Amino acid sequence: MIFGVAKELADDRVALIPENVQILVKLGETVLVEKNAGINSTIDDEEYKKAGANIVTRKDLFEQSEFILKIQPPTSEELEFLRAGTSLLGQLQPLMNPQLIKALAEKKITLFSMDVIPRTTKAQAMDVLSSMSTVAGYKAVLLAATHLPRFFPMLTTAAGTIAPAKVLILGAGVAGLQAIATAKRLGAVVEAFDTRPEVKEQVMSVGAKFIEVEGAVSSKDAGGYAIEQTEDYKQRQRDAIHKSASKADVIITTALIPGRKAPLLITEETIKAMKRGSVIVDMAAIQGGNAQLTESGKTIQVHGVTIIGESNLASTIPFDASRMFGKNVVNFLKHMYKENKLIIDLEDEIISGTCIANSGTIRHEPTLKLLGS
Repeated sequence: MIFGVAKELADDRVALIPENVQILVKLGETVLVEKNAGINSTIDDEEYKKAGANIVTRKDLFEQSEFILKIQPPTSEELEFLRAGTSLLGQLQPLMNPQLIKALAEKKITLFSMDVIPRTTKAQAMDVLSSMSTVAGYKAVLLAATHLPRFFPMLTTAAGTIAPAKVLILGAGVAGLQAIATAKRLGAVVEAFDTRPEVKEQVMSVGAKFIEVEGAVSSKDAGGYAIEQTEDYKQRQRDAIHKSASKADVIITTALIPGRKAPLLITEETIKAMKRGSVIVDMAAIQGGNAQLTESGKTIQVHGVTIIGESNLASTIPFDASRMFGKNVVNFLKHMYKENKLIIDLEDEIISGTCIANSGTIRHEPTLKLLGS
């Protein structure tokens, strides 16, 4: 098998780092790496060569590779470069890109989308969503700290005592829990909210107070994701969040529902009630944002509040994010090997759940629904 590691055009990460390449080379595979693919992750081409990879041009990578490894969905240019019969792996976000999936399937590209990998115990070592959420939750707090016009920790100084910052985390998934832990390390007082009451113990274990709103629809059958709630619950939720938000110095929002617009958690009324100089980091910006005034990819100031609409924070810590992503990818590829050969076993739960298209046929039911099929 000839694997190709493409350079990301709108991301500083890279799908494999040299230590990941070594594993594939030891399996007897050929690995092609596009020139300067890792440069934004502080990895130069010589390191890839030492790991056993061949450095090639973009044109040669797409012409020669049988299995392309990426992070972001392919661009229109890359779509043209991809050859029929090849395989492509990345975070393809099929529910956000159904027409792209259709176009790729029509070219008979076999697609593996790591963002829909089943969230099972066996697949934990391949779970890129958890890995990238860990990076993003950490960086969101650091980003907030750089914009907040005050300290995070309590300080006792000759000029008097400075009270700690108050941080509110909305969503207690992997990103939210990492944000809680990071804010606590920086000395903040932290509260957290999640529609899933079962995460209360996890929230408290990393040092935050859990905000409870009764009446949530259970998400135990949603694979660990949040689900749509009733309008009555949403109103009580907004009231509780409004009360905590008005006292907060920093709010970090992480709430996403796969394939749906991000739930609105912070209204303009709530933003108006927040303290001047406070900061919102909206990690759900790419799906409409959890805050009403968020603008995806932009940092704005409204009603005295700084709102940071950033959904790709993992790219801002590119080396470790690439290392984690690459480890997940290699674990997934190794899972596909049977008797020293890569096999697409669609009877396997993990492979089947991740393979959204195979030889021209879209297999991912939610994507087919979006396409009206």
